[in-house]
Amino acid sequence: MPRGPQGQRRPADVIGAAIKVAKIATGEIEDTTGLEGKEYASEGGKKGGAARAKKLSPERRKEIAKKANEARWKK
Repeated sequence: MPRGPQGQRRPADVIGAAIKVAKIATGEIEDTTGLEGKEYASEGGKKGGAARAKKLSPERRKEIAKKANEARWKK
């Protein structure tokens, strides 16, 4: 079965897609957008970034910043 942009399952044919939309509209099935997973991942990313910054030495952070700056100005 084909997948949509966020990895959700979608019907392969137009008629199947129309039936799914109608069922969502009438309340027969619930539309799951997957935002719960994105919110969870966002929280984890914020924690991970802070933990990584705390773990890195000032010299290593400086190296990473220089590399990022060079990549930005390279364009």
